[in-house]
Parts: sequence; structure tokens; C-alpha cells
Amino acid sequence: MKKFISSCILISFLLASCTSTRIVSSWKEPNKQVQINKLSKVLVIALFKSETNRRKAEDQMVGYLNGKGVVSYNYLDADFNKNKIETLRDKIKADGFDGAVTMSLMDVDREKLYVPGNYELYPTNYRTLNGYYARGWANYSTPGYYETTKTFTVETNIFSVKENKIIWTGQTQTTDPKGVTQMTEEIARVIYKKMLSEGFITHP
Repeated sequence: MKKFISSCILISFLLASCTSTRIVSSWKEPNKQVQINKLSKVLVIALFKSETNRRKAEDQMVGYLNGKGVVSYNYLDADFNKNKIETLRDKIKADGFDGAVTMSLMDVDREKLYVPGNYELYPTNYRTLNGYYARGWANYSTPGYYETTKTFTVETNIFSVKENKIIWTGQTQTTDPKGVTQMTEEIARVIYKKMLSEGFITHP
């Protein structure tokens, strides 16, 4: 049993160390605390240009809300005017939502880096003709190359519907994510840990 627990701790540590997402700034309303078990419904809105990416992001975020999250792509139909903020606020309040979570892509920073090559010599005992043919070794070199890294800055906001105001906001940076699903998962994880450490959210 101890070995199993140790293995779980090690796996958790490795997963945490592999994350490419970090929080660069955050703010919460002073003395504000949200009890997860007392929430009824939370609307999740991802403000991404790509419809596919928007759906993936909303699906991922809803997974962290323990059945209390509602994706906007199902809730707001094509006829709803998303530009009328008052209409949206009145609609979600009338439908019994406690809050809303929004995610929006603020910036994509591209950085070009040079990765130097390497050059390897023959091992000493291979530098004769006999040694070369005996082992078939050859010296070789790997040329240097350029690679581009992408850093995505995403802003996540949490609004209280009843109070009609923002109660938490934060910006994260994710470097070279393997798709929107991974990026959103990492963002949700680091934000969740941040909120717990701040005492912003609590569990029974």
C-alpha cells in the first residue's frame, strides 16, 4: 500500500512539473468566498474565434464544475444577440445561474530560438582504417536549426450573477500547448489550485 501511495505522489509530481501553464497575475474581491456545494448553475463562455476551439474549451472547463457548469454553445442559441450585455445578464439571472466564467485569448507571442547543432568525432580507436571498417563508425554532425515557440496569454474571469460584478480575474501564460484541450485543462488546473490556496473557493 505504501508503495502504491508513493507511486501516486510521484506521478502527481511529474504531471505537475510537466505543465506549461503559469499564472502571471490574478485578483479576487477581498473577503469573497465561494462554496462549490451551494452553487446551482454556472455559465461557461469561451471567447475564441474558432468555433471548434470554443467548444473544446467550454467542455473542458465544465468538467471541473462537478455537473454545475453549462456550456454557452448549448445555452445561447444562434438567434440570441450576444452583444446586448443587459439581455444576457437578465436571461441568465432569470434562469437561475449563480455565476459565469469567461475565457478569452488576449495575446499570442512568438519567439524564434536558435538550437545549436553538435559535432561528434570518431572515437580514438576508430581513427585507423582497420578500426573504421571493423566497427563501421563514421563521424557525423547535426546542423543547428531555428524553432519557434508560442506563448498564449488567456484571461479568465468569474462573475457573480446575483451581485452583477466580477469577483475573480486572472491571466495565465501557456507555452507550446498540444492543442486547445491541453491548454484549457492546464489553465483550469492552475486556476483551481490558485483559488483553493487563496481561500476563494471551498468544499464541504
